[in-house]
Amino acid sequence: MFTVEQINKAHEKVKSGADFPKYIQEIKLMGVISFETWVKDSHSKYFGKDDYQTSSKPQYPELSISDKVDTDKFIKYLRNHQQGKTDYYTFCTNCAETGVEKWVVYFDAMTCIYFDKAGNKILKEDIPV
Repeated sequence: MFTVEQINKAHEKVKSGADFPKYIQEIKLMGVISFETWVKDSHSKYFGKDDYQTSSKPQYPELSISDKVDTDKFIKYLRNHQQGKTDYYTFCTNCAETGVEKWVVYFDAMTCIYFDKAGNKILKEDIPV
């Protein structure tokens, strides 16, 4: 099965959201079937087959997640990130500012869903393959 170290190596290649689809393809080949990333500190939980799971450690000091969701502003920030205009940490601070608590990637559907603190879906996106 995959390890956090292998996933981290793949993630090191990600400089912006423009690199995200290649990263997803690489960790999917490792056997990751889904993962969730928490904006507050960027720790992630990775899931594989046969109930396998592993978690990463926090990547930065905790951010405060806004209670107020601003979907339009979040989408603007997301588009900028996907176009390579922001780095990962900036994107995470933008998520916190606009009320995004976490995102979950599902490899079977090739989707990424963003959630607020109440567990409501903010946005569902298809991941380009």
